[in-house]
This record gives sequence, C-alpha cells and structure tokens, in this order.
Amino acid sequence: MKFQPTEVDNHAYMVDNHISQDDLPLSNNPHLTLASSQHPLPLEFSAMIKDALNDAEHRMKGAVTALEEDLSGIRTGRAHPALVEKLEVEYYGTPTPLQQLATISAPEPQMLTIRPFDPTSLSVIEKAIRTSDLGLNPNNDGKMIRLTLPALNEERRRELQKVVHKRVEEAKVAVRNIRRDVQDDLREYEKEKLISEDDLERGRDQLQKLTDQYTEKVDEVGKRKEHEIMEV
Repeated sequence: MKFQPTEVDNHAYMVDNHISQDDLPLSNNPHLTLASSQHPLPLEFSAMIKDALNDAEHRMKGAVTALEEDLSGIRTGRAHPALVEKLEVEYYGTPTPLQQLATISAPEPQMLTIRPFDPTSLSVIEKAIRTSDLGLNPNNDGKMIRLTLPALNEERRRELQKVVHKRVEEAKVAVRNIRRDVQDDLREYEKEKLISEDDLERGRDQLQKLTDQYTEKVDEVGKRKEHEIMEV
C-alpha cells in the first residue's frame, strides 16, 4: 500500500528540516496541484503520445495495404481478376469499382471474362477499360466482355514499371501526409500544455522512425511488383 503523508507527518518533516510548507516535496505538499509541477506525470503524457503514434501507424499500414491492392491491378504474365476489380466505372454518374458491377473470372491463363449484373452497363465498362492504363482491348459480344492479355513485350514492361513507380510515390506522399497530420496534433498538445516540450520532441522522433519504417515498406512493395513485371 502506498504511504500517504498526513498533516502531522508534514509538520514533523518541516520542523526537523527547518523548512516552510512551500518547500515541501511535491509528493508531500497537499496544497500543490499537478499544474504546479514543472515535471508532468510521464505515464499520462506518454499515453497521449502513444495514442497519436498508434493512430499514425494504423493509417500508415492502411497506405501500404492500399498500395498493395492498387498494384494487384497491374498485370503481369497471367490473367487475374484483381487486374480489373478496382477499375472505376462511371455508372449512372457515380464512379463504381468494376467488381461491384460484374462477375469477373479467368477461364484461361491469358483471358478474363466480365459479365455485368446489369447488361446495360456493358458500354460504360468497355469505355472504362479502353481509357484505363491497362493497355487492353475489350471484346464486347453484347452479353459479356472478353479481355485477351497479350504477352508483355519489353516496351510494355517498361511502361508498367513507370506506372508502379508513380503509385509508389503517391503512397509515400500519403505516408508523409500522415506524419504531418500527427505532428500538427502533437504541436497542438504542447501548445495547450498537455505535454511538455521534451515530450513533443520524443514524439516527433518516434513519428519519424515510423515514417521511415513505412516508407521502406512502400519501397519493398513496389520492388516486388516491378520484379513480377520484368519476369519473363
């Protein structure tokens, strides 16, 4: 059980040490509040910083996951529904992922079929494929769309590498934006005296480490995809 000094204990302490009440240690002085202390309780303030850093890490993980899903739509040597699942189609004026509008399958290693739930959406799906950066020529038979994936030549592989590089850079920007947002939060905490200046610096250091860690993860995802594209 933690010892709690009484008024009698405090009086004896002052007499023995020839000090006034104002000179009592903070832990003994019942008249001093936390605001009087120049040393904030580390457990409370570290919890605030921990929450901010946990939020940053959660969002940075989301940026990496979004990149992985995005890059899954860039084709390699084999047909896979993920190639077009996220493709946005202008459906009745609303950008809608293709996977919400149709059944997508890969009946052959180099072919995808797209069968819309609403047959009237065939034309807008076809348009979305033609105007995308997939480099595919859709074949519309009035009931479904067939996509034949030609073998990737060297030029096309280089083009896809550039697409991957662009998506990777966008993911890095997302990670840096998260760092900026959380830095702003930490500065606001310090301005409102919720954390100390030292706490702010420690939080910034940890936030930069997270940023470096997830920037590296973004690079790793991009390099894996580039390797897949260049495999013959």
